[in-house]
Amino acid sequence: MIETPLKGALIIEPRVFNDARGYFFESFSQREFDSLVAPMIGHSVQFVQDNESMSSYGVMRGLHFQRPPFTQSKLLRCVRGAVLDVAVDIRKGSPTYGQHFAVELSEDNKRQFFIDKGFAHGFAVLSETAVFQYKCDEFYHPEADGGISILDQSLGIDWRIPVEKAILSEKDTKHPILAEFDSPF
Repeated sequence: MIETPLKGALIIEPRVFNDARGYFFESFSQREFDSLVAPMIGHSVQFVQDNESMSSYGVMRGLHFQRPPFTQSKLLRCVRGAVLDVAVDIRKGSPTYGQHFAVELSEDNKRQFFIDKGFAHGFAVLSETAVFQYKCDEFYHPEADGGISILDQSLGIDWRIPVEKAILSEKDTKHPILAEFDSPF
């Protein structure tokens, strides 16, 4: 478990067992998660939905969140390729409001990133293709969908993708920048 400067955003490095046949690791254990993460964030988390996406180099998704009462905590990992995964603190009154933390998640490092409620989340695909998986502790509710512009330069995020090579959905080009955003958290 590696703490980040943002309370509620944690990097998880699983124990990986390698031998001549390949490798093995537990990608998730509720018991381990409860014993390690819950004390650090001050509450338990029960995941209810798993999501997976496949994207090509340059795809940037985010910065997404769900509004109350359908907020989500997420446990993220990249099972093929590599992504730059980013959390932005959007909790009103937080000492780190508007700050971000980025971590590379890849099939090689097998790192996972836990993001608690109150963060906007996004990622950029750094490899030719990437398969990205994440667990959520709340079901998807389209009526609660929210976002902040992934290209908001005031956030200071180095996405490691040249802007001219970034591939964005139309939806993600319409999110407000942080200065024009009224946080529901």
